Amino acid sequence: MNTIHFLLLLLCTASICFYCYGIYAAFSFFNLQHPIDTDYYPSVTILKPLCGLDTNTYDNLASFCRQNYPNYQIVFSVRDSQDAVIDIVKQIISDFPNLDIDFIQCDRVIGANLKISNLANAITVAKHDILILADSDIRVGSDYLQRIIQPFKNQEIGVVTCLYRSLPQGWITLIETISQTTEFNAEVLVSNQLAGSINYAFGATIVIRKQVLSAIGGFEALADYLADDFQLGNLPFKAGYKIVLSNYIVEHELKETSLKDAIEQKIRWARCIRFSRPWGYKGLIFTHGIAFSLLLLIITSGAKIAWTMFFTTWTIRLIMGWLIGVRFTQDLSAKKYCWMIPLCDLCGFVIWCCGFLGNTVEWRGQRFQLTKDGKLTTIPTSSCH
Repeated sequence: MNTIHFLLLLLCTASICFYCYGIYAAFSFFNLQHPIDTDYYPSVTILKPLCGLDTNTYDNLASFCRQNYPNYQIVFSVRDSQDAVIDIVKQIISDFPNLDIDFIQCDRVIGANLKISNLANAITVAKHDILILADSDIRVGSDYLQRIIQPFKNQEIGVVTCLYRSLPQGWITLIETISQTTEFNAEVLVSNQLAGSINYAFGATIVIRKQVLSAIGGFEALADYLADDFQLGNLPFKAGYKIVLSNYIVEHELKETSLKDAIEQKIRWARCIRFSRPWGYKGLIFTHGIAFSLLLLIITSGAKIAWTMFFTTWTIRLIMGWLIGVRFTQDLSAKKYCWMIPLCDLCGFVIWCCGFLGNTVEWRGQRFQLTKDGKLTTIPTSSCH
């Protein structure tokens, strides 16, 4: 057995260990009791930064208006006065006249990340001390607010965030959906189990106290970061606050996209993660057992040990994917297309490799260079030619 064979065997073994621990972490997390205090209803403000139309925009936004919660404010914020989403916001305000809803249209920019500028404009009218940030393509149930707010009974909690399951639009986004629920969620659960908590957050839902946001420098401190959701968890963590992963799973409506755009987006986020969490990104090498077991099988010309490792790796990976994606996340796409997990993992491996190449990204029609911690620096147009 040569060095390459041994290395691939080692990587396959490490991946099997990761898959097994992912199963353990999922059972530990989802079987943990999360009692609901029906008398705990602190007032909250939901900030919804909007830019353009998503899939089922009205239904997504309206789901936040149908909460079984006594006192909450929603702030919709838009930068462009001609944005098509404004008509939907006006319809929402008309359809829910008894709700405390504010609408802000302001083109003030505080940095390269225009979403953060949008949030900075929205917070100027926020009435309550607990803020809930949720992307415009997120849909929730009527028990959402009551459940995600529960950890805030503990004053040491600075941020609460949620896992999510994506709703695909076409076969291209189907690959992203399956990867999300069966791989990404597994990585988060493993991280949460190993450390007792996580040190980052997701744009699907971020609950944060105003005082915590102020302690990290407000939205201004995030204005030039691509991964603003990561920083909204990581900076409070560094400031001494605890980040809690809620057991509530929200739904993420994916837009139908082209293969080219999907690949560019995945590589952009891969590079962003690499700069934001360099060691964590390198550590993902231990999650690519599908690719390594296939490589081992090919370069050994089907040796017996390679076939053994191949079947073991793929079987445990599929079991982990089924348990996390179907049983716990309750993703209908993962249930129907669980057999696509190996293909999704192979695509993910290629994207992961591409993430190591280069330090530039294209986002919303502009090119940026990623610097330390994932900060964005605009590349002048002249330098792009």
